[in-house]
Amino acid sequence: MSKLIVRPQERDEQGKILSVTPESAGWEYVGFELYSLKSGEVLTNKTGDQEACLVLLSGKASVRTNDAAFLEIGKRMSVFEKIPPYSVYVPNDDFYTVEALTDLELAVCLAPGKGTHKARLIAPEDVGVEDRGSGHMSRKIHNILPEQKAADSLLVVEVLTPAGNWSSYPPHKHDQNNLPAESYLEETYYHEINPNQGFVVQRVYNDDRSLDEVLAVPNRSVVLVPEGYHPVSAPPGYESYYLNVMAGPVRTWKFHNDPDHEWLFQPVK
Repeated sequence: MSKLIVRPQERDEQGKILSVTPESAGWEYVGFELYSLKSGEVLTNKTGDQEACLVLLSGKASVRTNDAAFLEIGKRMSVFEKIPPYSVYVPNDDFYTVEALTDLELAVCLAPGKGTHKARLIAPEDVGVEDRGSGHMSRKIHNILPEQKAADSLLVVEVLTPAGNWSSYPPHKHDQNNLPAESYLEETYYHEINPNQGFVVQRVYNDDRSLDEVLAVPNRSVVLVPEGYHPVSAPPGYESYYLNVMAGPVRTWKFHNDPDHEWLFQPVK
């Protein structure tokens, strides 16, 4: 079993089924948690020294923090409805309480906070939607927390890839603190697949191939990207959804393309 795949576990007493910490991943910045809550259940956590972006993957909830309340939010019942989610930004040294109003799948994206920003709702209309790529490289992007929006460390984005297509492609990386050319960003990929018995393929590799893994990733699993390029392929018959969490020493996404495949960016004549 690859150390780059984190599979879901049975629900713990809080309803948590997935957990990635900087300690477990062997890096410094990114944390990720997934909670599967039943209608009526309540989750309460302190943020400590981390800022958090709570993404309602599916279901409805009321969310409270120290200074704010966002009541009866949520719309989509599946990530494959292809509409942006409701999310809540929560700063460090705060807490959040999430009351599930329906069965709820909740992603908690974490990175170091500096106390710069207040808790706020990120409604679907606040999410930038774009179509990226062309042909079998086309996919839909939901920019939940891009660098143009306020946060201390977190970058959060959703990607929906049609069956048979590739995304995070042509391959790119962001593992060097070499601005303005490239930024260092750790990254997690939380994957869902439709229908859910399927899988996606993700390759994680670096230039000298000291890291080179090809992963068959099952539904509701996380792939860790500590370095290198990391393209994703959705097999025919299976739609791909993933939620990316990125963070590093500087909150900017500057990537470097694999030179072997950069020719794919050239327009078709």
